Amino acid sequence: MKAMVLPGITDLARNKSPLQLADLPVPEPQEHEILVRVTVCGVCHTELDEIEGRTPPERFPIVLGHQIVGRVEKMGKEVTKFRLGDRVGIGWIHGACGRCSFCRQGNENLCSDFKATGRDADGGYAEYTVVPGDFAYLIPEVFSDGEAAPLLCAGAIGYRSLRLTQMQDGDNLGLVGFGASAHLVLKMVRRRYPRSKVFVFSRTQAERDFARELGAVWAGDFGEETPERLQRAIDTTPVWRPIVEALKNLDQGGRLVINAIRKEEADKEALLTIDYARHLWLEKEIKSVANVSRQDVAEFLELAAQIPLKPEFQEYPLEEANRALVELKERKIRGAKVLRIAG
Repeated sequence: MKAMVLPGITDLARNKSPLQLADLPVPEPQEHEILVRVTVCGVCHTELDEIEGRTPPERFPIVLGHQIVGRVEKMGKEVTKFRLGDRVGIGWIHGACGRCSFCRQGNENLCSDFKATGRDADGGYAEYTVVPGDFAYLIPEVFSDGEAAPLLCAGAIGYRSLRLTQMQDGDNLGLVGFGASAHLVLKMVRRRYPRSKVFVFSRTQAERDFARELGAVWAGDFGEETPERLQRAIDTTPVWRPIVEALKNLDQGGRLVINAIRKEEADKEALLTIDYARHLWLEKEIKSVANVSRQDVAEFLELAAQIPLKPEFQEYPLEEANRALVELKERKIRGAKVLRIAG
C-alpha cells in the first residue's frame, strides 16, 4: 500500500519534505481490530508537533494522521460493532488501558496508557490502517468523507474545549487563533448560544476576514484589546504570547481553556511579562485540554449531524502531504486541510 511516512524528527523550517512516499504491507487486523481502507485523512497541527519532536512518536518510521475516514475492509473475530463496508471514522484516541479510574469514569483521555493514532500506532496517511473496533465510529450520512474528517479531531477537541469553558448563553467568547478547530467552535457557538458574541484573535488578515465571514463580531491581532470583556476564551495557538494577551481581555471570574498538546519554546519568555493584577487577579482561571475521550467524539458527531455542522476544508492528494503540512506551519489556512487517499 502507498503511505507517506515520517522517518525521524526534523525541523520544518529547514526541511520542507519531512514525509517520504513508501510502499508498505497492508496491515492485518488482530482479533479485536478492524482493517480500514482509508478514503481521506485530515491534517492536524499535532502532526507538526510530532514531526518537530514536541510530542515524538515512539518509533520510526511512523505513518501520521488521526482524522481518518474510510470503509471497513476486514474484521477480527471479536469485533461485533461493525459490518464489512461500513463507513467509519478514527480519531486521536487509539486505545487506553480500560482498567484505571480514569478509564472507568469515561475519561480515557487522562489514562497513563493513552495511545494516539499516528503517534503510538500507524495512522491515516496511507491506503489502509487498523484500529481496535471499540475506538472507531460510524460516520453520519449527512457528511461527505472530506467534511467528516476534521470533525474527528478538530471538531471533537473543539467540542471538549467549549464544554470545559463552562460557557453560558450570553457569555462573550474569545477564540485565540483561528484554524480548523476554532472555526468549528465558532459555528457551534452561533447555533448553541445565540445570545453570545464571538471575538477572534489571529495574526493573519485572511484568518480575521474568514472569522468575520463566519459570524465573529470582532477580529483583531493578538496584541489588540477587545471592545468588550470576555467571560470565556479558548486558545488554539502553538505559542505562549497569545495566552498572555488573552488573559488581559478576560473578565473577572473568566476562564481560559488552552487547547494544545504542546507549546513551542520560541517565545516562552512571554510568560515573564505576566502581571498578576492585570492578567490573573479577580479569580481568573486557566485550564488545559488533554486529548479527547471516546464519548467526546461520539457526542460531537451526533451533535454535528443534528445541526448540521460542516467544516470548511481544502483537499490535497496524499502525495502532497508535505505541502499541506508546510502551509499549516506557515498559517496558510482557511478552515481545515484534508488528504484524499482514495476516491
